[in-house]
Amino acid sequence: MIKVLEKFNCEVRYNPNQTCCGQPAFNTGHWEESRAIGRKFLKDFSGNDHYIVAPSGSCTGYIRNYYQRLFEHAAGKSDLKKIQMRLFEFTEFLVNVLHVTEVGAELNLKATYHDGCGTLRECGIRQQPRQLLANVKGLELVEMKECETCCGFGGTFAVKYEAISTGMAYTKIKSAIETGARAIISTDASCFLHLESYIKAQGLDLKTMHIADVLASGW
Repeated sequence: MIKVLEKFNCEVRYNPNQTCCGQPAFNTGHWEESRAIGRKFLKDFSGNDHYIVAPSGSCTGYIRNYYQRLFEHAAGKSDLKKIQMRLFEFTEFLVNVLHVTEVGAELNLKATYHDGCGTLRECGIRQQPRQLLANVKGLELVEMKECETCCGFGGTFAVKYEAISTGMAYTKIKSAIETGARAIISTDASCFLHLESYIKAQGLDLKTMHIADVLASGW
């Protein structure tokens, strides 16, 4: 992601003190713990007007949509709003802010795209990743029927409802394989954590790729 951003003259800074946004604790019902992590996130990214770019639609969607509820009665809500306005998912930032749809990438591969729930449902991002992938030289992108269906991860959902989660992974992987693709591309590593486990368990000839890796290929 940094390689791509720097190609378009972005000065990228990374705060090594940053940690999780707090979503896992929030989704499990531990709001106080999530609030504590959220306060740290706000502190780590406050004090400047820089854009915040995340290689995860899930994290981006959580901060945009649920921090307001988490800090409903807390002081400093104006600072929260400023941070939310500066926060962008990677592909959204490239297309909507930098107005870039071609990065000069090249990758000889037949692949399909998975719409992660955080990216699609929480952020409303659908076309931006596809616009970028359409301009990758050598990449044959084939849409699968279940592109917008949840992969079944959902954080602790995959642990609490293992059978349902595995069934959802089966549906997603089956749909991907039916396209003839050799790889599944997406914006969320959390989805890949789940899908790769299923792929390896079944011994399938299929790989997962984060879109940042695709866009950083061939140059």
